[in-house]
Amino acid sequence: MMKRFLLFCFLLVQIQSFAQLKLARLFSDHVVLQRQKPIPVWGWAKPKEKVTVTLAGQKQIATADAAGKWSVKFTPLEAGGPHQMTVTAKSEKLEVNDILMGEVWLCSGQSNMEWPVRQADNFKLEKKNADFPQIRHFFVAHDVTMQPQTDLTSGEWKICNEENVGNFTAVGFFFARELYQKLKIPIGLLHSSWGGSQLEGWLSKEAMLTHEELKPVAQNLPKTWEEADAILDLKTRKQLLKTEVNSTMADEKKYTEAGYDFSKWHNAGSPIGQWDWKGIWMFRGKGFMARTVDVPEEMIGQATTLGLGIQDSFNEIYINGQLVSQGIMEGMRKITLPANTWKSGNNQLVIKFGNMVQFPWYGLGINGTPEDLFVSAKDSKVSLATGWYLMPSFAETHTYNHSCNNVATTIYNGMIAPLVPFAIRGALWYQGESNAGRAYQYRQTFPLMINDWRQKWKDEFSFYFVQLSSYGAYQNSNDGSDWAELREAQTMTMSLSKTGMAVTTDVGNPKDIHPTNKQDVGHRLALNALKSNYGLEVLHSGPMYESVHFEEDRAVVTFDYTGEGLTVKDKFGYVKGFEIAGEDKVFYYAKAEIIGDKVEVYHPKGQKPIAVRYAWANAPEDANLFNSEGLPASPFRTDDWPGKTKGKKFE
Repeated sequence: MMKRFLLFCFLLVQIQSFAQLKLARLFSDHVVLQRQKPIPVWGWAKPKEKVTVTLAGQKQIATADAAGKWSVKFTPLEAGGPHQMTVTAKSEKLEVNDILMGEVWLCSGQSNMEWPVRQADNFKLEKKNADFPQIRHFFVAHDVTMQPQTDLTSGEWKICNEENVGNFTAVGFFFARELYQKLKIPIGLLHSSWGGSQLEGWLSKEAMLTHEELKPVAQNLPKTWEEADAILDLKTRKQLLKTEVNSTMADEKKYTEAGYDFSKWHNAGSPIGQWDWKGIWMFRGKGFMARTVDVPEEMIGQATTLGLGIQDSFNEIYINGQLVSQGIMEGMRKITLPANTWKSGNNQLVIKFGNMVQFPWYGLGINGTPEDLFVSAKDSKVSLATGWYLMPSFAETHTYNHSCNNVATTIYNGMIAPLVPFAIRGALWYQGESNAGRAYQYRQTFPLMINDWRQKWKDEFSFYFVQLSSYGAYQNSNDGSDWAELREAQTMTMSLSKTGMAVTTDVGNPKDIHPTNKQDVGHRLALNALKSNYGLEVLHSGPMYESVHFEEDRAVVTFDYTGEGLTVKDKFGYVKGFEIAGEDKVFYYAKAEIIGDKVEVYHPKGQKPIAVRYAWANAPEDANLFNSEGLPASPFRTDDWPGKTKGKKFE
């Protein structure tokens, strides 16, 4: 009898939940709806139930389908508000208040789009001057799903003010602020981004099936997370163990024995940071880190301190096969070891540990700085900042976090599909860092994604993106650069209609993949929109390579978008960042001079050039060519010689 009662209660709850009148979550108080375009509105009710929706004097009537889904479409409205929307069915009535009609922009990509205003330059001042009640922001929470979702599970529209602005996308906010100040029209930012994400996660399965190289991936996508975890586990084992055979507890016991060769483990260099970003993706469980420590003779007879940063799980620490410490240490770990723990010369240090306890989302890894890793005695110190090898424990219980790059299409399913067909003016995109290793393939996959989204929305909306900034090394062209090749792929994508690009190599940080100057980034994106969407007479781009003419001892490069002329940011007036190559295809740093809207490039020794490159490096710090409006020239090359990422594919 009790079982029947419980079943009845369960069915009643399900029926009530199913029958509830509901709007898609995007349609909530303070929403900004796109002006001058048809306005789709949708939600759920009882199957076959009649639903009446009113907005700004318009009334639309729909009937829910067999699954309870209903939708209406209002005729375009001009900027203004506030308006109220009412949704009425026999079972219930809903209201949405403080609706503004304006310009809606979808902000997407990885961490540099996700980067919040509170972490951008001059936050105190930006916060103080953030009273823009007609700018609103909706944050789409991180979610990955195996199937496209019909609605979001959380989120609300936030009004721009001193209290809220710190959590807005910085690039999006500075873009929106400039638009609002120039147009005096409400701006809505629909923010759906995820740090570290690869482009393939943002593609729909249907789009992947149309692409020759991605089709096999799409045809073999896992159907459940259990299946996905098994695939990732096998891939990780093959990567690290160089075999599909799983390790056993007996195998892993040898890891801590004296003389074990851990040089075949994953070479991480520094152990600081999450293992996720060191090539061991989303593994959660126990693991080992090891390195050789060269201890000088004078430290042997002294007590020593072993500094190991912050790692608050249960640790076992082995030196030359001997367990010297075990337990949990919170905060900065400084372990005192008695004299003669070490031997003179090379020692094996192996640490077994688990996921962070205080920050369980962090998984395996260490917090702290390089200076927190050391062995010290009274008068000497050995740094342990680098030289570490990592290996997960596959023999013990472990799991995988379900994150952005586990399975292709899953970010699209959870974070883009529920937004379709919410009316937007266009999209802003800042991504590519995670795809730099497959830059040649990005030439195809980036346009594929843009067209995919446009097809889903049934709207060829504007799509503006940020070219990768400067980060990492300043190689020469003979070394090659995957970031330069990714920038090239982004530039090539401008062949699509209604696209534009913001060049940012001059406002990057070679030592930080997250440059904090997001104001200039937002401004340069805004120039594209102000020019192409809103008809303002502005120069929206920095100099772009147009053509090259080779003479006997020099190359003459012509540029578009030069404004009142080309210029350099150098107190001596030198043009920097150019390289030339001759028939041997060996590049040399070159001299360059501005002549009108052209640049003459030559080698001091008079070499005959056949190719020119500009700013062809991960972090081309010296590149200093600008136009009269202060916008930087986009990196380019005149040759089409194979690059270092050619043939690299997503699998």
